[in-house]
Amino acid sequence: MQADEEVALWPTVKQAEAIRTGAITSRGLLELLLARTERINPQLNAVITLDHERARAAADAADAALARGEAVGPLHGVPITIKDALETEGLRSTGGAVELHNNIPDRDAPVVRAVKEAGAIVFGKTNLPRWSGDVQSYNEMFGTTVNPWDPDRVPGGSSGGAAAAVATGLTSFEIGTDIGGSIRFPSSFCGVFGHKPSWSVVPSTGYLDYEDGGTIEADVNVLGPIARSAEDLELLLGILLKKEGPLVARLAPPPDNIQALRVAAWLDDPFCPVDAEVLAVMNDAVDALEASGVSVDRAARPDIDPHQASNLGMWLVTAAMVQSSIEESLDDDEIDSADSTSSHRSWLDAHAAREVIRAKWAEFFQRFDAIIMPICFVPPFEHLQEGDFATRTLTCNGEVRPYVDLLRWTILTGMAYLPASVPPLGTGESGLPISFQIVGPYGGDYTTIRLAGHIASLRGGCQPPPLAVV
Repeated sequence: MQADEEVALWPTVKQAEAIRTGAITSRGLLELLLARTERINPQLNAVITLDHERARAAADAADAALARGEAVGPLHGVPITIKDALETEGLRSTGGAVELHNNIPDRDAPVVRAVKEAGAIVFGKTNLPRWSGDVQSYNEMFGTTVNPWDPDRVPGGSSGGAAAAVATGLTSFEIGTDIGGSIRFPSSFCGVFGHKPSWSVVPSTGYLDYEDGGTIEADVNVLGPIARSAEDLELLLGILLKKEGPLVARLAPPPDNIQALRVAAWLDDPFCPVDAEVLAVMNDAVDALEASGVSVDRAARPDIDPHQASNLGMWLVTAAMVQSSIEESLDDDEIDSADSTSSHRSWLDAHAAREVIRAKWAEFFQRFDAIIMPICFVPPFEHLQEGDFATRTLTCNGEVRPYVDLLRWTILTGMAYLPASVPPLGTGESGLPISFQIVGPYGGDYTTIRLAGHIASLRGGCQPPPLAVV
């Protein structure tokens, strides 16, 4: 890879600093990313819409502002793409659904507005499944996004195009969405950093998950950053946090001493057994964490029934997604999807049961600062587009398992509104990226991000996939 190409794979904080100091220009970085997109994207299919003209004008204006000595924001002149589920002013935003194939919003989602106000320049949109409703990233308009480590595998979903673009240096960073794992799966599968914030600390309006979507915040769903360093995650989370309204975010400060953190590790469980390759990578990373001086308790567990909590989470997520017709694809003995639409009373009863579980998590986090848990019970799997959540299957340790089991570990924490950070851990024996989620107490976002950065540093950090060096 040529030296100038390496700039495309720098963390956002390094790119932004280089622009501010004049080491690179915004226009130069934009042209580099556009050129890489032209070369790499035909194989990857992560970027689905481009806005060359406005982005170039904005980059030139950013460079001119620096030349005049004007004060600039922390993301000044940094070129980015945006997941196609987020409203972006003047740029086609479809949610991956044909119903919105010509939708051009006249406003930005609050998170898009926030990064623009910080100086970022949007030049394109990235691929996703229809209504962000899968652990893969394909739809009938834009086709299939592939994994940059192996084109025969999925990049994760629903923010698969976003994570693949970050991994291959087509964008500086991205903003993902996560109601069932849509930041965590793609970050793990593509070998990048991701952060699912505590619920409601980042505004989630402007999210297109049905035809008239974008006007309200859905239960469980969150928006958060996908990037190439933990420093990026921390910077971006601060930019994305709610700044006004009745629920302005209040997060705990970052930890002063990583070695003093109290960490638990829950790496496998009969309620959703984990593939041997995944378990080996997770165990190696926890071993490295312990060797670095952090004490890890591998036996501690929250006082919850994970099967019951996961099923309840499935119900709540289904109820939150009914307008995008996801409920009809879930089929589990203990999930009555039809009932999730029956009444507000039903939701309130489920929410009350969730609050009991949240209280148990809060008790657990009186003793621990974070817990390490799986994201996916299998490594990145081959493209699987036949059937739906109810009929697809995956094989784990020689056993055929329901596709819906993919969501068990991620929904277990998401339904409880907890923050979760994903560090790149390297690859398993298959050569594919594998990671885990570092989960913290509500509002403990900066702790999980700092711990993710520490663990990633022990494992080699964010590495470019094969498609990034084409």
